[in-house]
Amino acid sequence: MGDKIASGTPMVAFLCVHNAGRSQMAAGWLSHLAGQNAVVFSGGSDPASEINPAAGAAMAEVGIDIETEFPKPWTDEILRAADAVVTMGCGDACPIFPGRRYLDWDVPDPAGLPVEEVRPIRDEIRRRVEALMADMGITPASN
Repeated sequence: MGDKIASGTPMVAFLCVHNAGRSQMAAGWLSHLAGQNAVVFSGGSDPASEINPAAGAAMAEVGIDIETEFPKPWTDEILRAADAVVTMGCGDACPIFPGRRYLDWDVPDPAGLPVEEVRPIRDEIRRRVEALMADMGITPASN
């Protein structure tokens, strides 16, 4: 990862509490939409034991596999390297480092919801990721 950061590729970190739903979907969208044009990380303040199955199923419906990911904590090193940090519901547990760009996305937590109710969350996250890419000047991958 160090090579990508040194190359000037924008890095975005998506953070939530369990790193099982929202942050994983956002990371999946950015990886899919930007390809090699962005470095993507996701993490949680209190990582769950596995990816939310409904979030995984909702993303699979649009051809993005997040089931191979796993919930993980963030590290200060990762966050210091990020150009933008997007938080979703981790409140005071989310760290703040001076000089970083922070966005707090008020997106419903998909925990415990059936896939039918996760789809609108998935689509809202995509819209926000696309707007973030445009705002940061991240070129979409030519898929």
